[in-house]
Amino acid sequence: MITAENHESPGSQPDASPPLLRGFGETLSSGPVAAATLVLAVMILIAITVPFLGTLDPFRIVPGSRLAPVSSEFWFGTDALGRDVFARTLYGTRTSLVVGVVAASVSIAAGLLIGVIAGYFRLADAIIMRFMDGLMAIPGIVLAVALVSIAGASLATVLVAIVVPEIPRVVRLVRGVILNLRNEPYVEAAISLGTPLPKLLFRHLIPNTMAPLIVQGSFILASAILTEAALSFLGVGLPPEVPSWGNIMSEGRRYFQLLPGLIFFPGVFLAITVLSVNILGDALRDALDPKLARKI
Repeated sequence: MITAENHESPGSQPDASPPLLRGFGETLSSGPVAAATLVLAVMILIAITVPFLGTLDPFRIVPGSRLAPVSSEFWFGTDALGRDVFARTLYGTRTSLVVGVVAASVSIAAGLLIGVIAGYFRLADAIIMRFMDGLMAIPGIVLAVALVSIAGASLATVLVAIVVPEIPRVVRLVRGVILNLRNEPYVEAAISLGTPLPKLLFRHLIPNTMAPLIVQGSFILASAILTEAALSFLGVGLPPEVPSWGNIMSEGRRYFQLLPGLIFFPGVFLAITVLSVNILGDALRDALDPKLARKI
């Protein structure tokens, strides 16, 4: 006899999606995470399509339009050189996202490689981790000032100043995961069966580092965007002519009382972008580490 409890309608289909994807989908459907996802999607779309949005040239200097207020012609006003702040703010979206993505990718790739070596090979661990401790002791701003004084202000200088302090943090994360996995029975069994080292690393160890690395990468992305803006604001980041949120605010701070929008508009773009990345990072952590989510 088929009861009501175990009967399924012909059109109903069981949810065959993996539990991890279901959990992440439920997390994304929440209000704050959905809003953060939408904001990031808009920022990425702006960064990709900004040359086709019909904005003014962000590098064009118009002395006759210096410090123009917000108007139908200049939506965010103009700076002290007559450049359109709206166009420079939109182009700053591309600059910040490129810096964040490149810094996060390089940090994760380098940290993964070094962390696996440090976690698996005990002799290399003692040498590598002492070197990483030394790198962590170098403040990012001091490193940026030193690099700018030697090599000059450029995108490469900013990326090095951001990436170098982040690599040790990724190395410590990966090393801790690898050290824990080495004591797992399935890893010891694979070693006892004579599994080749490359196969052991790429099949059993490295895949287990992906979840924490994805979460760490999201936080590095937000930190890199904020650090680039801070360095540019202090004058040790990108060249002043490059449209970035930090440069716009740095140039506008002298005229803040006259035109607050010179700092307010790029500051809003910076704040909502970093906030959205951090919210998505928290959502990734909850989805990829359900045990931690239940504890919280």
